[in-house]
Amino acid sequence: MPKKEKKWTFRNYKSKVMESKGVFAVYVLLRVIVVAAMVISCIRGNYENLFYCGLALFLFVLPAAFEKNFGIDIPGALEVVVLLFIFASVVLGEMGSYYTKFPMWDTILHTMNGFLCAAVGFGLVEILNRTKKESFDLSPVFLALVAFCFSMTIGVLWEFFEFGMDVIGGKDMQKDMVVQNIVSTYLSGNTKEPVVIENIKDVMVNGVSLDVDGYLDIGLLDTMKDLLVNFAGAVVFSIIGFFYVKSNGAGKFARLFIPKAIRKEETDDETDGKA
Repeated sequence: MPKKEKKWTFRNYKSKVMESKGVFAVYVLLRVIVVAAMVISCIRGNYENLFYCGLALFLFVLPAAFEKNFGIDIPGALEVVVLLFIFASVVLGEMGSYYTKFPMWDTILHTMNGFLCAAVGFGLVEILNRTKKESFDLSPVFLALVAFCFSMTIGVLWEFFEFGMDVIGGKDMQKDMVVQNIVSTYLSGNTKEPVVIENIKDVMVNGVSLDVDGYLDIGLLDTMKDLLVNFAGAVVFSIIGFFYVKSNGAGKFARLFIPKAIRKEETDDETDGKA
């Protein structure tokens, strides 16, 4: 009688990660930094940073959790990039205020998000179609399109989340931008002709000058910028994935980032070998 596969737990995470020493080294280093930051946050009574530390530690274990519970083989390179992405966004971005200190920080992360989600989308077809008897021979164009659409969907859902946090939670995740020119049909009355206002030098709210040297856009430009760079990242990997499939998996670079399904036959072979 075959042994029942153990469910993923925090205790057996270490053994899973140690299968790749590089991933394990990155995981340990980042975990030590976050734990140290957690201790400092406790001493200082900074509970917001304490929450971010706990969130980062939780997110760190998700790749191995998905591998164990859903029979997915995540390449080591992809797992390392995901861990670094979590650290860069949660720890450096939120706790270290890198989003405000470095204007390009958010743009870089959204571009990476588009790239990584396209890679995951590419692997979804095989993951959802894990049995050989029911497999389909799909064209490279279709697979690239699936990867692109999956990545853009994740990007849009994230912007929905940012909008919800701003409106409901009173946050400012959709960062404000200052522009000097706007075009508006609202100001034209019944004519609906676009009214162009140029060289805006100041904005007043309730009679008080904001002293921002222009018009204060409250999130639209930031949202569109995020979607555009997500689009760029998705397109780049979709093209890479297209040639990867076209060459019957000969591309080494794409293979580093595309997760694959662990087929039942492979799992059974590993179980028999350990018995």
